[in-house]
Amino acid sequence: MIFGLFGKKNGNRRIVEKQYATLTKAARHPYLYEVLDVPDTVMGRFEMLSAMLILYFRRTRKSATSGQEIAQEIVDAFFEDVDHSIRELGVGDVGVPKRMKKFAGMFYGRLESYAAALDSGDREALAAALRRNIHPQAGEGAPSMAGLADYLFSAEKIMTAVGEDEIEIGALSVAEPGEQGQTA
Repeated sequence: MIFGLFGKKNGNRRIVEKQYATLTKAARHPYLYEVLDVPDTVMGRFEMLSAMLILYFRRTRKSATSGQEIAQEIVDAFFEDVDHSIRELGVGDVGVPKRMKKFAGMFYGRLESYAAALDSGDREALAAALRRNIHPQAGEGAPSMAGLADYLFSAEKIMTAVGEDEIEIGALSVAEPGEQGQTA
């Protein structure tokens, strides 16, 4: 708790918790797992939360300083969650840093590949990256992930339209997947 007093605004805690909860809820939407071919596993949930955080991070990169601070604190909260989950799975203190480094590399690799596809408007490239990351062992038998790519493009478009005032108070919502959420 004492570490939270240094380097962070005290008022951000509730905002970060609220926004992180919204992003987590969006990443756990049943439609993603039941219709869009994301496996309902620990890694499938990691993949979807990573995707939601990447969209949020992209939305806030051009925000005012407060929006960027909140985004960084949300990414920090994500990695705290990953650390906690690794420990709950029984990994000892010695093995946690190695696994955390691996997950951080995975997250930032996804950020790079998803951002390149989103920036260029290349739905096929995004679907291919999602397919590689979400179904790494499936090879050619992996689902296309085109529906998930469409959803992420739509969700990002909707996030882009959200005003800075909503970002600053942690009120950015995420479009629900499905027919209404995939109209880009």
